[in-house]
Amino acid sequence: MSLPRSVAEVLKELVTLEVEGIDRMYLNVYVPQLQREQGVASFFRVHRGHPFASSVLMDPIIKSFVAALEKFARREEVPVVQFHKRQRKDDIAAEQRKKFSKAEGVVFIGKAQEKVPVFRTERRRNETTGLTYP
Repeated sequence: MSLPRSVAEVLKELVTLEVEGIDRMYLNVYVPQLQREQGVASFFRVHRGHPFASSVLMDPIIKSFVAALEKFARREEVPVVQFHKRQRKDDIAAEQRKKFSKAEGVVFIGKAQEKVPVFRTERRRNETTGLTYP
């Protein structure tokens, strides 16, 4: 008699990930639906429950992520390096690896500013009430 097995059970027995060495890891998240205006509006209106979509709503999400990353860096004593325009990130990484004396761990966190087009709203005033709206 054969019992059904889950995908997790099969993968546990048959798949192994072994990493000998890695010199960098990027945190990139790509959500195709958020690449269009309709997807951004749906995210804020449906998923987050706001009555309308506004770029102002992105600020607390970004600030929360940055604060959590900075808290991690302080707690774990991981240096945070701000990359500058035209600076070779591989050279900076090599310098940081030379300073790193532990057997394993996060060597440093690099911050780079990338220019990308983003969804924006502008604040307007109702001529009758004087109240603002996006």
